Amino acid sequence: MNGIKRIYCRAFQLCFRAALPLLPYREPEILDSMEELGRLLAEKGKNNTLIVTDKGISGLGLVKQLTDALEKSGIAYTVYDETIPNPTIHNVERAREQYLKNGCNAIIAFGGGSSIDCAKAAGARIAKPRQPVQKMRGLLKIHKKLPLLVAIPTTAGTGSETTLAAVITDAATHHKYPINDFSLIPRYAVLDYRVTTDLPKHITSTTGMDALTHAVEAYIGRSTTSHTRRMAEEAVGLIKAYLKRAYDDGTDTEAREQMLRAAYCAGIAFTQSYVGYVHGVAHSLGGRYGVPHGLANAVILPYFLDRYGKSCEKRLARLARACTVAPKDAEDHTAAQTFISWVREMNRSMNIPDKIDGIKEEDIPQMAAHADKESNPLYPVPCLMDVKELASMYKLISSTETAFPKENERSGQQWKSALS
Repeated sequence: MNGIKRIYCRAFQLCFRAALPLLPYREPEILDSMEELGRLLAEKGKNNTLIVTDKGISGLGLVKQLTDALEKSGIAYTVYDETIPNPTIHNVERAREQYLKNGCNAIIAFGGGSSIDCAKAAGARIAKPRQPVQKMRGLLKIHKKLPLLVAIPTTAGTGSETTLAAVITDAATHHKYPINDFSLIPRYAVLDYRVTTDLPKHITSTTGMDALTHAVEAYIGRSTTSHTRRMAEEAVGLIKAYLKRAYDDGTDTEAREQMLRAAYCAGIAFTQSYVGYVHGVAHSLGGRYGVPHGLANAVILPYFLDRYGKSCEKRLARLARACTVAPKDAEDHTAAQTFISWVREMNRSMNIPDKIDGIKEEDIPQMAAHADKESNPLYPVPCLMDVKELASMYKLISSTETAFPKENERSGQQWKSALS
Protein backbone atom coordinates (compact mmCIF):
# COMPACT_ATOMS: atom_id res chain seq x y z
CA MET A 1 0.00 0.00 0.00
CA ASN A 2 1.35 3.42 -0.91
CA GLY A 3 2.36 5.82 1.84
CA ILE A 4 -0.46 8.35 1.45
CA LYS A 5 -3.20 5.73 1.58
CA ARG A 6 -1.48 4.03 4.50
CA ILE A 7 -1.42 7.28 6.49
CA TYR A 8 -5.08 7.94 5.64
CA CYS A 9 -6.17 4.45 6.75
CA ARG A 10 -4.32 4.56 10.03
CA ALA A 11 -5.50 8.11 10.77
CA PHE A 12 -9.12 7.09 10.10
CA GLN A 13 -8.77 4.06 12.38
CA LEU A 14 -7.10 6.10 15.10
CA CYS A 15 -9.95 8.60 15.10
CA PHE A 16 -12.53 5.84 15.13
CA ARG A 17 -10.82 4.12 18.05
CA ALA A 18 -10.70 7.38 19.99
CA ALA A 19 -14.43 7.80 19.42
CA LEU A 20 -15.34 4.27 20.61
CA PRO A 21 -16.23 5.30 24.19
CA LEU A 22 -18.59 7.97 22.83
CA LEU A 23 -20.47 5.79 20.35
CA PRO A 24 -23.91 4.34 21.26
CA TYR A 25 -22.97 0.67 21.33
CA ARG A 26 -25.40 -1.56 23.19
CA GLU A 27 -25.82 -5.25 23.70
CA PRO A 28 -29.06 -7.14 23.08
CA GLU A 29 -30.92 -8.39 26.11
CA ILE A 30 -30.62 -12.19 26.22
CA LEU A 31 -33.74 -14.35 26.47
CA ASP A 32 -33.46 -18.08 27.09
CA SER A 33 -36.54 -19.39 25.30
CA MET A 34 -39.22 -18.58 22.76
CA GLU A 35 -41.84 -18.86 25.49
CA GLU A 36 -40.11 -16.02 27.32
CA LEU A 37 -40.15 -14.01 24.09
CA GLY A 38 -43.91 -14.53 23.65
CA ARG A 39 -44.59 -13.18 27.11
CA LEU A 40 -42.29 -10.20 26.54
CA LEU A 41 -43.93 -9.20 23.27
CA ALA A 42 -47.37 -9.41 24.87
CA GLU A 43 -46.24 -7.17 27.73
CA LYS A 44 -44.93 -4.61 25.23
CA GLY A 45 -48.13 -4.62 23.19
CA LYS A 46 -46.42 -6.05 20.09
CA ASN A 47 -49.38 -8.09 18.91
CA ASN A 48 -48.49 -8.68 15.25
CA THR A 49 -45.06 -9.83 14.16
CA LEU A 50 -43.23 -10.54 10.92
CA ILE A 51 -41.07 -13.68 11.13
CA VAL A 52 -38.17 -13.58 8.67
CA THR A 53 -36.67 -16.99 7.94
CA ASP A 54 -35.88 -19.30 4.99
CA LYS A 55 -37.38 -22.32 3.25
CA GLY A 56 -34.94 -24.76 4.82
CA ILE A 57 -35.90 -23.81 8.34
CA SER A 58 -39.62 -23.56 7.67
CA GLY A 59 -39.46 -26.88 5.78
CA LEU A 60 -37.91 -28.59 8.79
CA GLY A 61 -40.78 -27.32 10.96
CA LEU A 62 -38.55 -25.39 13.33
CA VAL A 63 -40.65 -22.24 13.04
CA LYS A 64 -43.48 -24.09 14.79
CA GLN A 65 -41.62 -23.83 18.09
CA LEU A 66 -41.77 -20.07 17.71
CA THR A 67 -45.31 -19.79 16.36
CA ASP A 68 -46.63 -22.02 19.14
CA ALA A 69 -45.08 -19.68 21.70
CA LEU A 70 -46.56 -16.63 19.95
CA GLU A 71 -50.01 -18.18 19.74
CA LYS A 72 -49.88 -19.07 23.42
CA SER A 73 -49.30 -15.37 24.18
CA GLY A 74 -52.04 -14.23 21.80
CA ILE A 75 -49.70 -12.70 19.22
CA ALA A 76 -50.51 -12.75 15.50
CA TYR A 77 -47.76 -13.42 12.99
CA THR A 78 -46.94 -13.67 9.31
CA VAL A 79 -43.99 -15.65 7.95
CA TYR A 80 -41.62 -14.50 5.21
CA ASP A 81 -39.51 -17.56 4.34
CA GLU A 82 -38.01 -16.65 0.98
CA THR A 83 -34.63 -15.52 2.33
CA ILE A 84 -31.76 -17.07 0.40
CA PRO A 85 -28.08 -17.53 1.30
CA ASN A 86 -26.37 -14.17 0.82
CA PRO A 87 -29.75 -12.34 0.97
CA THR A 88 -30.50 -9.93 -1.85
CA ILE A 89 -32.14 -6.54 -2.10
CA HIS A 90 -35.16 -8.36 -3.54
CA ASN A 91 -35.44 -10.39 -0.31
CA VAL A 92 -35.30 -7.22 1.75
CA GLU A 93 -38.02 -5.51 -0.27
CA ARG A 94 -40.30 -8.54 -0.20
CA ALA A 95 -40.00 -8.82 3.58
CA ARG A 96 -40.71 -5.10 3.95
CA GLU A 97 -43.82 -5.36 1.75
CA GLN A 98 -45.15 -8.27 3.82
CA TYR A 99 -44.60 -6.34 7.07
CA LEU A 100 -46.53 -3.34 5.78
CA LYS A 101 -49.29 -5.34 4.09
CA ASN A 102 -50.08 -7.24 7.29
CA GLY A 103 -49.86 -4.28 9.67
CA CYS A 104 -47.04 -5.77 11.74
CA ASN A 105 -45.41 -3.92 14.63
CA ALA A 106 -42.37 -6.10 15.37
CA ILE A 107 -39.86 -8.23 13.46
CA ILE A 108 -38.46 -11.59 14.54
CA ALA A 109 -35.43 -12.88 12.63
CA PHE A 110 -35.34 -16.67 12.90
CA GLY A 111 -32.39 -18.42 11.30
CA GLY A 112 -28.75 -17.99 10.43
CA GLY A 113 -26.95 -14.83 9.43
CA SER A 114 -28.85 -14.54 6.16
CA SER A 115 -32.27 -14.33 7.80
CA ILE A 116 -31.06 -11.98 10.51
CA ASP A 117 -29.36 -9.69 7.98
CA CYS A 118 -32.47 -9.68 5.79
CA ALA A 119 -34.63 -8.77 8.78
CA LYS A 120 -32.29 -5.94 9.79
CA ALA A 121 -32.25 -4.44 6.31
CA ALA A 122 -36.04 -4.79 6.00
CA GLY A 123 -36.38 -2.95 9.30
CA ALA A 124 -34.13 -0.20 8.00
CA ARG A 125 -36.25 0.15 4.87
CA ILE A 126 -39.39 0.34 7.01
CA ALA A 127 -37.78 3.08 9.11
CA LYS A 128 -36.54 4.95 6.01
CA PRO A 129 -38.98 4.20 3.17
CA ARG A 130 -37.45 6.79 0.82
CA GLN A 131 -33.88 5.50 1.08
CA PRO A 132 -33.05 2.46 -1.10
CA VAL A 133 -30.83 -0.29 0.22
CA GLN A 134 -27.99 0.79 -2.07
CA LYS A 135 -27.88 4.16 -0.31
CA MET A 136 -27.58 2.49 3.11
CA ARG A 137 -24.28 0.86 2.22
CA GLY A 138 -21.40 1.74 4.48
CA LEU A 139 -21.31 3.37 7.89
CA LEU A 140 -24.08 5.20 9.76
CA LYS A 141 -26.49 5.86 6.89
CA ILE A 142 -29.75 5.04 8.70
CA HIS A 143 -30.04 7.17 11.87
CA LYS A 144 -33.59 5.99 12.52
CA LYS A 145 -35.16 3.72 15.10
CA LEU A 146 -36.25 0.40 13.59
CA PRO A 147 -39.37 -1.54 14.55
CA LEU A 148 -38.76 -3.78 17.57
CA LEU A 149 -36.26 -6.35 16.29
CA VAL A 150 -35.65 -9.75 17.89
CA ALA A 151 -33.03 -12.23 16.64
CA ILE A 152 -33.28 -15.98 17.20
CA PRO A 153 -30.09 -17.59 15.83
CA THR A 154 -30.43 -21.18 14.66
CA THR A 155 -26.68 -21.52 14.23
CA ALA A 156 -23.85 -20.75 16.63
CA GLY A 157 -21.58 -18.69 14.48
CA THR A 158 -22.61 -15.53 12.71
CA GLY A 159 -23.10 -13.38 15.80
CA SER A 160 -25.61 -11.36 13.78
CA GLU A 161 -27.89 -11.30 16.82
CA THR A 162 -25.43 -8.87 18.44
CA THR A 163 -24.10 -6.76 15.61
CA LEU A 164 -24.75 -3.41 13.98
CA ALA A 165 -24.17 -4.91 10.52
CA ALA A 166 -26.33 -6.40 7.81
CA VAL A 167 -24.64 -7.85 4.74
CA ILE A 168 -26.76 -7.71 1.58
CA THR A 169 -26.02 -8.85 -1.98
CA ASP A 170 -26.86 -6.75 -5.01
CA ALA A 171 -27.93 -9.48 -7.45
CA ALA A 172 -27.45 -7.18 -10.42
CA THR A 173 -23.76 -6.56 -9.73
CA HIS A 174 -22.96 -9.72 -7.70
CA HIS A 175 -21.47 -7.43 -5.06
CA LYS A 176 -21.94 -8.22 -1.39
CA TYR A 177 -21.63 -5.26 0.95
CA PRO A 178 -22.25 -4.41 4.60
CA ILE A 179 -24.66 -1.86 6.04
CA ASN A 180 -23.48 -0.64 9.45
CA ASP A 181 -25.58 1.38 11.87
CA PHE A 182 -26.26 1.21 15.60
CA SER A 183 -29.99 1.05 14.95
CA LEU A 184 -29.50 -2.42 13.41
CA ILE A 185 -28.49 -4.02 16.72
CA PRO A 186 -31.42 -6.24 17.77
CA ARG A 187 -33.15 -5.30 21.00
CA TYR A 188 -33.38 -8.93 22.13
CA ALA A 189 -31.53 -12.15 21.30
CA VAL A 190 -33.13 -15.51 22.06
CA LEU A 191 -30.39 -18.10 22.70
CA ASP A 192 -32.42 -21.30 22.71
CA TYR A 193 -30.18 -24.33 22.14
CA ARG A 194 -33.17 -26.47 21.07
CA VAL A 195 -33.18 -24.94 17.58
CA THR A 196 -29.53 -25.93 16.99
CA THR A 197 -29.57 -29.61 17.96
CA ASP A 198 -30.49 -30.89 14.48
CA LEU A 199 -27.87 -28.92 12.58
CA PRO A 200 -25.93 -31.02 10.07
CA LYS A 201 -22.29 -31.52 10.94
CA HIS A 202 -20.89 -29.24 8.24
CA ILE A 203 -23.18 -26.39 9.32
CA THR A 204 -22.06 -26.83 12.92
CA SER A 205 -18.41 -26.77 11.87
CA THR A 206 -18.41 -23.84 9.46
CA THR A 207 -20.62 -21.59 11.58
CA GLY A 208 -18.47 -22.39 14.60
CA MET A 209 -15.34 -21.43 12.68
CA ASP A 210 -17.15 -18.29 11.56
CA ALA A 211 -17.48 -17.34 15.24
CA LEU A 212 -13.79 -18.11 15.73
CA THR A 213 -12.92 -15.80 12.85
CA HIS A 214 -14.96 -12.98 14.39
CA ALA A 215 -13.19 -13.35 17.72
CA VAL A 216 -9.71 -13.62 16.22
CA GLU A 217 -10.02 -10.70 13.81
CA ALA A 218 -11.45 -8.52 16.56
CA TYR A 219 -8.64 -9.51 18.94
CA ILE A 220 -5.66 -8.99 16.63
CA GLY A 221 -6.93 -5.69 15.20
CA ARG A 222 -5.85 -2.27 16.39
CA SER A 223 -9.16 -1.09 17.87
CA THR A 224 -9.61 -3.46 20.79
CA THR A 225 -10.83 -2.53 24.24
CA SER A 226 -10.52 -4.45 27.49
CA HIS A 227 -14.17 -5.51 27.09
CA THR A 228 -13.81 -6.76 23.51
CA ARG A 229 -10.61 -8.62 24.39
CA ARG A 230 -12.42 -10.39 27.25
CA MET A 231 -15.32 -11.26 24.97
CA ALA A 232 -12.98 -12.59 22.27
CA GLU A 233 -11.00 -14.65 24.77
CA GLU A 234 -14.19 -16.14 26.19
CA ALA A 235 -15.44 -16.95 22.69
CA VAL A 236 -12.21 -18.69 21.62
CA GLY A 237 -12.01 -20.60 24.89
CA LEU A 238 -15.57 -21.87 24.47
CA ILE A 239 -14.98 -22.78 20.83
CA LYS A 240 -11.88 -24.73 21.76
CA ALA A 241 -13.79 -26.62 24.43
CA TYR A 242 -17.14 -27.20 22.76
CA LEU A 243 -17.12 -26.88 18.96
CA LYS A 244 -15.73 -30.34 18.24
CA ARG A 245 -18.08 -31.79 20.85
CA ALA A 246 -21.09 -30.18 19.14
CA TYR A 247 -19.80 -31.42 15.78
CA ASP A 248 -19.35 -34.99 17.02
CA ASP A 249 -22.69 -35.11 18.86
CA GLY A 250 -25.36 -32.65 17.82
CA THR A 251 -27.52 -33.60 20.81
CA ASP A 252 -24.85 -32.56 23.32
CA THR A 253 -26.92 -29.96 25.18
CA GLU A 254 -24.01 -28.37 27.03
CA ALA A 255 -21.96 -28.02 23.85
CA ARG A 256 -24.87 -26.44 21.96
CA GLU A 257 -25.58 -23.98 24.79
CA GLN A 258 -21.93 -23.00 25.11
CA MET A 259 -21.49 -22.55 21.36
CA LEU A 260 -24.43 -20.13 21.28
CA ARG A 261 -22.68 -18.22 24.06
CA ALA A 262 -19.41 -18.30 22.10
CA ALA A 263 -21.06 -16.86 18.99
CA TYR A 264 -22.70 -14.15 21.09
CA CYS A 265 -19.39 -13.17 22.75
CA ALA A 266 -17.58 -13.12 19.40
CA GLY A 267 -20.37 -10.95 18.00
CA ILE A 268 -19.97 -8.45 20.83
CA ALA A 269 -16.20 -8.39 20.24
CA PHE A 270 -16.29 -7.66 16.52
CA THR A 271 -19.24 -5.29 16.70
CA GLN A 272 -17.05 -2.86 18.61
CA SER A 273 -13.57 -3.79 17.41
CA TYR A 274 -14.43 -4.78 13.83
CA VAL A 275 -13.07 -7.57 11.67
CA GLY A 276 -10.45 -7.59 8.93
CA TYR A 277 -9.45 -8.70 5.47
CA VAL A 278 -10.71 -12.26 5.99
CA HIS A 279 -14.22 -10.82 5.95
CA GLY A 280 -13.57 -8.51 3.04
CA VAL A 281 -12.40 -11.42 0.90
CA ALA A 282 -15.14 -13.75 2.16
CA HIS A 283 -17.85 -11.22 1.31
CA SER A 284 -16.51 -10.85 -2.23
CA LEU A 285 -16.55 -14.63 -2.70
CA GLY A 286 -20.09 -14.79 -1.38
CA GLY A 287 -21.23 -12.03 -3.70
CA ARG A 288 -19.52 -13.43 -6.80
CA TYR A 289 -19.98 -17.19 -6.36
CA GLY A 290 -22.38 -17.65 -3.47
CA VAL A 291 -19.69 -19.25 -1.29
CA PRO A 292 -21.25 -19.64 2.18
CA HIS A 293 -19.78 -17.08 4.53
CA GLY A 294 -18.84 -19.42 7.35
CA LEU A 295 -17.08 -21.79 4.98
CA ALA A 296 -15.17 -18.94 3.35
CA ASN A 297 -14.02 -17.55 6.70
CA ALA A 298 -12.94 -20.97 7.94
CA VAL A 299 -10.79 -21.59 4.86
CA ILE A 300 -9.34 -18.08 4.59
CA LEU A 301 -8.46 -17.36 8.24
CA PRO A 302 -5.18 -19.28 8.56
CA TYR A 303 -3.86 -17.86 5.28
CA PHE A 304 -4.24 -14.29 6.52
CA LEU A 305 -2.82 -15.12 9.94
CA ASP A 306 0.26 -16.45 8.12
CA ARG A 307 0.38 -13.38 5.89
CA TYR A 308 0.13 -10.92 8.79
CA GLY A 309 3.21 -12.50 10.34
CA LYS A 310 4.93 -10.41 12.99
CA SER A 311 2.32 -7.63 12.76
CA CYS A 312 -0.17 -9.82 14.64
CA GLU A 313 2.23 -12.17 16.39
CA LYS A 314 2.16 -10.57 19.85
CA ARG A 315 -1.64 -10.30 20.00
CA LEU A 316 -2.22 -13.74 18.53
CA ALA A 317 0.24 -15.24 21.00
CA ARG A 318 -1.55 -13.57 23.89
CA LEU A 319 -4.86 -15.01 22.68
CA ALA A 320 -3.32 -18.47 22.24
CA ARG A 321 -1.99 -18.48 25.79
CA ALA A 322 -5.19 -17.04 27.29
CA CYS A 323 -7.28 -19.80 25.70
CA THR A 324 -4.78 -22.62 26.44
CA VAL A 325 -4.19 -23.25 22.76
CA ALA A 326 -0.51 -22.70 23.58
CA PRO A 327 1.30 -23.21 26.91
CA LYS A 328 1.37 -20.24 29.30
CA ASP A 329 5.14 -20.04 29.04
CA ALA A 330 5.34 -20.24 25.22
CA GLU A 331 7.18 -17.34 23.62
CA ASP A 332 5.28 -15.19 21.14
CA HIS A 333 6.40 -16.75 17.85
CA THR A 334 5.82 -20.29 19.04
CA ALA A 335 2.45 -19.46 20.58
CA ALA A 336 1.25 -17.65 17.44
CA GLN A 337 2.34 -20.50 15.17
CA THR A 338 0.69 -23.00 17.49
CA PHE A 339 -2.55 -21.06 17.21
CA ILE A 340 -2.44 -21.06 13.39
CA SER A 341 -1.71 -24.78 13.37
CA TRP A 342 -4.62 -25.34 15.74
CA VAL A 343 -6.99 -23.48 13.38
CA ARG A 344 -5.89 -25.67 10.48
CA GLU A 345 -6.25 -28.81 12.58
CA MET A 346 -9.76 -27.78 13.67
CA ASN A 347 -10.70 -27.40 10.01
CA ARG A 348 -9.22 -30.78 9.10
CA SER A 349 -10.90 -32.54 12.02
CA MET A 350 -14.31 -31.30 10.87
CA ASN A 351 -13.91 -32.00 7.14
CA ILE A 352 -13.50 -28.34 6.16
CA PRO A 353 -11.31 -28.00 3.04
CA ASP A 354 -8.19 -25.86 2.90
CA LYS A 355 -9.02 -24.28 -0.48
CA ILE A 356 -12.01 -22.64 -2.20
CA ASP A 357 -13.19 -24.19 -5.42
CA GLY A 358 -14.20 -22.30 -8.54
CA ILE A 359 -12.32 -19.02 -8.23
CA LYS A 360 -11.76 -17.67 -11.74
CA GLU A 361 -8.56 -15.75 -12.32
CA GLU A 362 -10.35 -13.16 -14.45
CA ASP A 363 -12.68 -12.36 -11.51
CA ILE A 364 -9.90 -11.74 -9.00
CA PRO A 365 -9.15 -8.07 -9.83
CA GLN A 366 -12.79 -7.05 -9.34
CA MET A 367 -13.20 -9.10 -6.17
CA ALA A 368 -9.96 -7.69 -4.77
CA ALA A 369 -11.20 -4.18 -5.54
CA HIS A 370 -14.44 -4.90 -3.66
CA ALA A 371 -12.52 -6.31 -0.70
CA ASP A 372 -10.25 -3.25 -0.68
CA LYS A 373 -13.21 -0.87 -0.80
CA GLU A 374 -14.97 -2.65 2.06
CA SER A 375 -11.92 -3.06 4.25
CA ASN A 376 -9.90 0.13 3.79
CA PRO A 377 -9.89 2.35 5.78
CA LEU A 378 -12.57 0.90 8.09
CA TYR A 379 -11.06 -2.38 9.29
CA PRO A 380 -8.20 -1.86 11.79
CA VAL A 381 -6.12 -4.75 10.48
CA PRO A 382 -2.66 -5.59 11.86
CA CYS A 383 -1.06 -5.16 8.42
CA LEU A 384 -2.48 -2.94 5.67
CA MET A 385 -2.83 -4.41 2.18
CA ASP A 386 -3.75 -2.83 -1.13
CA VAL A 387 -5.66 -4.27 -4.09
CA LYS A 388 -2.61 -6.02 -5.56
CA GLU A 389 -1.70 -7.64 -2.25
CA LEU A 390 -5.30 -8.73 -1.65
CA ALA A 391 -5.44 -10.20 -5.16
CA SER A 392 -2.51 -12.44 -4.29
CA MET A 393 -4.52 -13.92 -1.40
CA TYR A 394 -7.26 -15.16 -3.73
CA LYS A 395 -4.64 -17.14 -5.61
CA LEU A 396 -3.41 -18.72 -2.38
CA ILE A 397 -6.85 -19.97 -1.40
CA SER A 398 -7.92 -21.03 -4.90
CA SER A 399 -8.41 -24.69 -5.77
CA THR A 400 -9.62 -26.70 -8.73
CA GLU A 401 -10.96 -29.43 -6.47
CA THR A 402 -14.36 -29.64 -4.80
CA ALA A 403 -14.37 -27.52 -1.67
CA PHE A 404 -17.80 -28.26 -0.24
CA PRO A 405 -18.32 -31.11 2.25
CA LYS A 406 -20.38 -33.99 0.89
CA GLU A 407 -21.63 -35.34 4.21
CA ASN A 408 -25.27 -34.81 5.12
CA GLU A 409 -25.86 -33.61 1.57
CA ARG A 410 -29.63 -33.75 1.78
CA SER A 411 -29.78 -31.90 5.09
CA GLY A 412 -27.13 -29.50 3.82
CA GLN A 413 -29.46 -28.39 1.05
CA GLN A 414 -32.16 -27.65 3.60
CA TRP A 415 -29.80 -25.77 5.85
CA LYS A 416 -27.73 -24.06 3.17
CA SER A 417 -28.94 -20.57 4.10
CA ALA A 418 -27.74 -20.96 7.65
CA LEU A 419 -24.14 -20.95 6.45
CA SER A 420 -24.31 -17.40 5.12
